[in-house]
Amino acid sequence: MTGGRRMAAFSVHILTACGAGLALLALIAAVRGAWVTMFLWLLIALIIDGVDGAIARAFKVAEVLPNWSGDALDFVVDFTTYVFVPAYALTASGLLPPVASVPLGFAVVVSGALYFADLRMKTADNYFRGFPVLWNGAVFYLFLLQLHPWLAAAIVAMLVVLTFAPIRFPHPLRVVERRTLNVVILVLWAVLCGAALALDLDPGPWITAGLCVIALYFLAGGFLRRSD
Repeated sequence: MTGGRRMAAFSVHILTACGAGLALLALIAAVRGAWVTMFLWLLIALIIDGVDGAIARAFKVAEVLPNWSGDALDFVVDFTTYVFVPAYALTASGLLPPVASVPLGFAVVVSGALYFADLRMKTADNYFRGFPVLWNGAVFYLFLLQLHPWLAAAIVAMLVVLTFAPIRFPHPLRVVERRTLNVVILVLWAVLCGAALALDLDPGPWITAGLCVIALYFLAGGFLRRSD
């Protein structure tokens, strides 16, 4: 096996690991209260997470570098970007009542860690079991909608419970059913998210409504699942 193939394969792992670096940048922004910047770093990390798997398969990374676990690396990066940084934002942003912010942030981190440890987190047809700890997205919507703190707290508590519920959520890129439509809608979602960030998380009713409709579409995807 040539060194060039090894270097190319390892570069894919480096790309994935950059997500952890982006999580650090997002956390620094969050500590400073720069929420738009935080979400921008998390959005870039989400895009990397969406493409690195396909690149890894194209470069046959698992075959070329059998001693390096892409799955383990993904879990480390995903926990920081999907769970840990958003949990900090929940506790520090004032979105939740002061008395509930730390307990709920604690619950988000603990439930997220348990979720990543569950070997049954995905079905054979690439649906997630339970709420797939997409706290980066959930917190983004809470910033966008600016709900009453106790209503926001109730939503967070509900999502923590749904993490372990017998429901399904589709992986937009890997679920075969409606894959093309899912990808198109996911790209549209990313564009609308970028517009919302450019408008300082105050994009007006049309962009907000579009983002909410897309969220409802993916939430409904689990209920439209045809297989067991």
